[in-house]
Amino acid sequence: MEMKDTTKKIIASALITAMAALPVASYAGNPDRAGSAGASELLINPYAGSSGWANANTSCVRGLEAMFSNIAGTALTRKTEVLFTHTLWLGGSGVSINNFGLTQHVGSTGAIGINVFSMSAGQIPITTTDQPEGTGSTFSPSLINVALSYAKGFSDNIYGGASIRVIQEALSNVKSTGVALDAGIQYMTGKYDQIHIGIALRNVGPKMTYAGDGLSFTTNLNNGTLAGYSASFDNKSSSFNLPSMLNIGGAYDFYLTKDSSGFKKDYRITVAANFTSNSFTNDIFSIGTEIAIRRFLMVRGGYAIERQSTNNASLSYSPPPTTGTLTGPSFGATVQIPFGKEKKSNVGLDYSYRFTNTAFAGVNTFGIRVTL
Repeated sequence: MEMKDTTKKIIASALITAMAALPVASYAGNPDRAGSAGASELLINPYAGSSGWANANTSCVRGLEAMFSNIAGTALTRKTEVLFTHTLWLGGSGVSINNFGLTQHVGSTGAIGINVFSMSAGQIPITTTDQPEGTGSTFSPSLINVALSYAKGFSDNIYGGASIRVIQEALSNVKSTGVALDAGIQYMTGKYDQIHIGIALRNVGPKMTYAGDGLSFTTNLNNGTLAGYSASFDNKSSSFNLPSMLNIGGAYDFYLTKDSSGFKKDYRITVAANFTSNSFTNDIFSIGTEIAIRRFLMVRGGYAIERQSTNNASLSYSPPPTTGTLTGPSFGATVQIPFGKEKKSNVGLDYSYRFTNTAFAGVNTFGIRVTL
C-alpha cells in the first residue's frame, strides 16, 4: 500500500513539474533549426480519430490510437483492439500511408501494443547527369516504422506507458535505420473523471545516417600517370536528428444526461487543448471538441495554430500562412456498431479530413477498427 502511494506521488509530482515548465516549453521551438531533422514521417498522425480534432486529445486519447499522441492511453484498452487506416497524404501528391495496429489488455491494468506504419511515394523516374530527362527506370522510396509498447494503470486515475520504435528509410541501394522512444502519462480527476491532463515525450533517440552502395560513384582519372584509369569513391552521409517533441494537454468532459446516481456518460461533449513544443520547427497549439452520442456516433473538429516569428524577433501565435502544412481546421467522425452478448464489443468506421495551407488538396484518412 505504501509503495502504491509513493508511486502515485512520484507520477503526480512529474505532472505538476511538467505543467509548471509549460511557460518555458512554450518558447522551446526553434524555427532556425527547421528542416535540419530527418524522419519527418514520425510527425504524421495516421489515425483518423485523433487527427479529426487536430491532435488536441493528448490528455484523453484512449486505446490503440494513443500509440501516436500519448502512449499512456493504450492502458485503457478494454480487451483487444485492432485498427487499420489508409491515408491519402497531401491530396494530389500521390503519397499514401497504410497503418496497422493491435493492442491487447494484459494483467490487471496493463496493455501491450504493436503498430506498423508504411508510407509510399509511388514510382519516381530515375534521372542522371547524362540522362536528365530520365533513364526509363523508376525507384520507390520506402518509409517504414514499427512500434512496440507497454502501458499500465498505476491507479484508477493515473496511467503511464512507453514504446520503442524502429525506423527504416530506404531506396534500392541506400538506407537508414534508427530507434526512437516515446513515453507518456495521463491523469484523470473529478467526481466523474471528467478532468484530463496528459504529457507525452515523443521521438527521442540517437541520430540516424544513410549508408549503402548508392553513396559510391566511379569516375575517370585524367591527371598525371593515372590518366585513363577509373576509381571508385565513397561519400559519407551526414547524420541527422529525430524530430523530438513534447506534448502537454488538458481536456474536460461535459455529460448531458443524469440518472438517480448522477451524470450518465451516454451523451458527452469533450473540449480539449494541446501544446506541442517541437525541437526542430515552430511550436503548435491546437484546440478541439468531440460530441459523443452513446457509443454509436462521435463527431469531432479542431484547429491548429503555429507560432510564428515576427519582424521584431518576438513570437506570437498567428493563423496561416505558416511554414507547416497541417495548420488550420480539421474535422472527422466515427460510427460504431456494437455486437456481442453484452454489446460491449464494436466495429467502427473512422474518417477525418485535415485542411492544408498550401496548394495540396487536404489529407483524407479512413479507418476501420474492431474492439473486443
